[in-house]
Amino acid sequence: VCVVLASGGYPGRYEKHLPIAGLDELADWSDGAVFHAGTQRRNGKVVTNGGRVLGVTARGEDINEAVDTAYAAAARISWPGVHYRKDIGRRALLR
Repeated sequence: VCVVLASGGYPGRYEKHLPIAGLDELADWSDGAVFHAGTQRRNGKVVTNGGRVLGVTARGEDINEAVDTAYAAAARISWPGVHYRKDIGRRALLR
């Protein structure tokens, strides 16, 4: 399951170069991975540089566990204005 973390205002106008907190906590995360899309390194820090900033991807024994794991990891990452959908993977749970 992949949850995309986006910049506030996306898909319209959004601010760039906002510092991203929480990535260090997930550096050795064994239940998934964080994929960078709209990021940049500035002055030794990872900052936002696009609308779709990060993809937090998790796995689990089943879809429910993967969904829960992805959202728990996404909640650990922050920057001013970050937002993400809260319904990713939910339709798969209905099957």
